[in-house]
Amino acid sequence: MKRIFDTQLIGPFAAMVIVALIVALTTERFLNPGNLSNLSLQVSIVALIAIGSTIVIFAAGIDLSSGSMVALLTMILAQMLKFVGIPLFLALPLILLMGGLLGLFIGLITAYGRIPSFITTLAALIAFRGLALTFNNGSPIFSLDPALEPIFYGKLFGVPMPFFYLVFFYVLAAFTMNFTKLGREIYAVGGNPAAAVLTGINVRKVQTTTFVIAGFMTAVGAILMSARLNSGSPNYGQTLELQAIAAAVVGGASLAGGRGNILATLMGAMTIVIVQNGLNLNAAPSSVQNIVLGLIILLAVGIDMWRAEISALMGRMFGRPSSQQSSNVKKEA
Repeated sequence: MKRIFDTQLIGPFAAMVIVALIVALTTERFLNPGNLSNLSLQVSIVALIAIGSTIVIFAAGIDLSSGSMVALLTMILAQMLKFVGIPLFLALPLILLMGGLLGLFIGLITAYGRIPSFITTLAALIAFRGLALTFNNGSPIFSLDPALEPIFYGKLFGVPMPFFYLVFFYVLAAFTMNFTKLGREIYAVGGNPAAAVLTGINVRKVQTTTFVIAGFMTAVGAILMSARLNSGSPNYGQTLELQAIAAAVVGGASLAGGRGNILATLMGAMTIVIVQNGLNLNAAPSSVQNIVLGLIILLAVGIDMWRAEISALMGRMFGRPSSQQSSNVKKEA
């Protein structure tokens, strides 16, 4: 039993199931097929952006810029499609490239400028939102391209397209983190940067790479956001960075770096979205939703900090008998 509790997936999975049961008991509409379908679409953007946020956290960094980057990239995409006349098949890869370049910019400042990622991404959060407001006098741009919406609402073999995006990117991320040199280096840098240097790892390069990945995944989320609403807006993505970080932490990623499972982040994202969906179904105001999100982040970080104590408690409850107990058993035998 202790080994089960020690696995990196059982905790996030149990949290997701418990939250889903609570929401299902508080409102009958939660299990409505229409609501479940909407839930699966809603989780896709948060979960995809959370991949990049989690990988940054694995390397002992933090990314606060993703929400504002989504706003900026949706506005750039809207400008391309609506006013510049760039076709969709060219605009989409350009947005992915821009996301990677913005991540590269943040990574270079963080790694080579030796500025803490909290500061660089906080500055980017403010700057990107400001840049988004410079387009179209700060007003949203609607009705971009009829071919954009099927990217989000389309189906393949009767299955919504976001499902395939989640499967592809999470399988790719899990493979990278578990079976490639880059994945091992990210964990090593997050676990002990000094030791990583001694083993020949280019720590600054690895740190920069994590932000490039985060920027690319944020661009994927921005494209889906624009496809979902067929528009771009400087107001999109608000609190999205907090949801992505919360998904990673609820999924068991340690903010100290070097520990976590990328697949557990998907469960963390689903937990966050289920909570928000339950609050919406119960007509909770947005202020309450923000308070609950803050409490979830606080609790998840607390659990991470108390991991050793929790593991010891589980050991006492479900572990092997103590040496004294073992000797007593032998004597009785």
